[in-house]
Amino acid sequence: MKHLKIGDTAPNFTSKDQNGKEIKLSDYSGKKVVIYFYPKDNTPGCTAQACNIRDNYSTIQEEDIIILGVSADDEAKHQKFIAKFELPFTLLADTEKDLLNLYGVWGEKKFMGRIYDGIHRTTFVLDENHTIVGIIEKPKTKDHTKEILEIYNK
Repeated sequence: MKHLKIGDTAPNFTSKDQNGKEIKLSDYSGKKVVIYFYPKDNTPGCTAQACNIRDNYSTIQEEDIIILGVSADDEAKHQKFIAKFELPFTLLADTEKDLLNLYGVWGEKKFMGRIYDGIHRTTFVLDENHTIVGIIEKPKTKDHTKEILEIYNK
């Protein structure tokens, strides 16, 4: 796994959003960007995390922050997830795991004695120059917005 750290420039990428539109990190030049990686649409923790961001989205917009959620789910699953929970932000469909590997969040996990490869729930907080100013490993799904805002408001 690649290990990005605070102070690194976030790797640029090209990916597809829930509508099949090509998205590049460079599209958000001069903007604060949060890239949050999560395991799977419509699961309890991932839903809690997405809904926490949704419920605090007006505050996020006031801070002029772009939110990009990323999982290995495809565009159709993302569309259903967005519709079901009225999510106001972009989800990237990384079915080939390019971003997951680029950001070092795909790797070995252990759960209930089982070892498997999966997505490590991780959030990268970027400044306007796309320098990583914070990394939240194992974010609190029900209080994630607060964790993000605390990094920006240090």
